[in-house]
Amino acid sequence: MQNDLNVEFDFCDYTNPIHRQNLKDLINLYMADPMGGSIPHNNETSEELVNGLAANTSNFVLFAKVNKQYIGLITCFINFSTFKAKPYLNIHDVIVIKEYRGKKIGRKLLEKCIDIAKERDYCKITLEVRDDNTAAKSLYKSLDFNEYEPVMHFWTKVL
Repeated sequence: MQNDLNVEFDFCDYTNPIHRQNLKDLINLYMADPMGGSIPHNNETSEELVNGLAANTSNFVLFAKVNKQYIGLITCFINFSTFKAKPYLNIHDVIVIKEYRGKKIGRKLLEKCIDIAKERDYCKITLEVRDDNTAAKSLYKSLDFNEYEPVMHFWTKVL
């Protein structure tokens, strides 16, 4: 495998059975990975995931494909900044299957999302990253993502 692969992008069509299955498969691969830190969804929860995304009109999933094989995806949610009075993009998942890591697929997915955000005149892009995910942090920094000043913390209340 060469390092500069011809990557194609497809927006997920939640009504397309092939897209639905690849979305479920890629999310579950990510969840099974040490960085996913969890057990993959069962079939019922996988269906709920796809149906929930389909019902939420403020998101998009972008697939990365090489030679017609789905090898990664990025899940994005469109939010709105009250400070800037403009929409912004929050990147929730960046997934690349193990065999294609280190081949610049994650970078290409992020660059495509940056282009989309610029085309749509969004004011910023946000994402979260685990402190121990050094590969992801290195990639994000190389694309000029940085901690916000003053430093913000991502807090969670599990319900």
